[in-house]
Amino acid sequence: MIVRVLLLLIFMCFQLSQMVSASSLQAAFIRDHQLWIKKGDQEIQITKDRYVYSPKWSYDGRFIGYIDGDEQGEKSDLFIYDTVKKESYQPYVRVETSDFKWSPVKNQLAYNDRGLLNVTKTKNGRPEGFDNVSLGVSGFEWFPNGKEFIVSSQASIRPTGWGPIPLYRVPVDANLNADKIKTFYTIQTKEPDLFAIDADYFKWSADGNWVSFLAIPTASWANDSNTLCVLSSEGKNFQVVGKMLWYKDWIKWAPKANQLAYISGEGRFFVENKKTKIADIPISRQQKEYTPKGYVDLDLEWFSPDEVIVARAMENKEWNEGSVPTMYTSLFTINIKTEEQTQITFPKDNELDEDPVVVGSNLTWFRNKGKAHSGVVWVRDGLNGQQYVWIENVDSAPEFFQLRKN
Repeated sequence: MIVRVLLLLIFMCFQLSQMVSASSLQAAFIRDHQLWIKKGDQEIQITKDRYVYSPKWSYDGRFIGYIDGDEQGEKSDLFIYDTVKKESYQPYVRVETSDFKWSPVKNQLAYNDRGLLNVTKTKNGRPEGFDNVSLGVSGFEWFPNGKEFIVSSQASIRPTGWGPIPLYRVPVDANLNADKIKTFYTIQTKEPDLFAIDADYFKWSADGNWVSFLAIPTASWANDSNTLCVLSSEGKNFQVVGKMLWYKDWIKWAPKANQLAYISGEGRFFVENKKTKIADIPISRQQKEYTPKGYVDLDLEWFSPDEVIVARAMENKEWNEGSVPTMYTSLFTINIKTEEQTQITFPKDNELDEDPVVVGSNLTWFRNKGKAHSGVVWVRDGLNGQQYVWIENVDSAPEFFQLRKN
């Protein structure tokens, strides 16, 4: 009898811990191309008969921006879902973009409309209408203060070759006034050390003192190699970090220190030469490589200042033609102080774990059977706690809402 009571108490504690952990989670996700929201254990379908992708939360979680596209990739209309009024709307009659970003300090949306950077106005507490900011924009990102942008403009081709890549510091209220727009830095490019014609995927360090980005070459070359760079917030100290593919989630700043984790390696195929490295910024010593010989890392996330999560698989150097093999990754932890590495997820045969995301004290990841299949979202309490399925039948990894730390 005592044993039964103890077992029952253990079971109840486990269920309670799951409920407490899940109740703090909130995510936007895509199921059968439709936008859904899950908060705690409640799922709500937001759209019907659309082709939704790229959901992004506003800074306070009231709004979700998303793209309503089509299967052919010919349409990319920007919509906003208001979680208070429970309705979707377009901020203007029609906004077509594939690159939009929320302000880090308020519910204002910036988007690139074929080279024209715009920001939304505010009407009745909602982002509606727009103001023009700048022409000639290629890539952009908000400064942490929410008052200005770092903007890239593609290099121009000259009889002598490609010119440099200009970066600009653009105030939100520039309104196409060139006098308000200042040169931030000019990237001098040359072959073979740093050949690029564009810059994008800007990410700020935790303290806002550095921004990382990719210097991107011409299209075919970019499939195999791009240059990861960093630039100080004053636009004075520029450094090349390493070579990598153009996946923005393969670049992550540490939660506190100026350390940049990234997956290095050239070559468009994942079968080899994809190694996790961590660079101290500014670079003053040789970077440490953490991927063991015979393996590739294909995703990463910081769990704590001393621990990094990677999605890892065995190399497949035998492959050289035919359909590209699926790399069946599992999650591993890397302790960058002790250099201890431990496998922490164990998917079944023909399953892979990817897209690790840390939400508070929870570790989440997406488990699936390859790109053509839907998957499930797993949650674990910390690195060693209980784990459980949180969302089933999702098209891709969800977008979690997390309050920004100011």
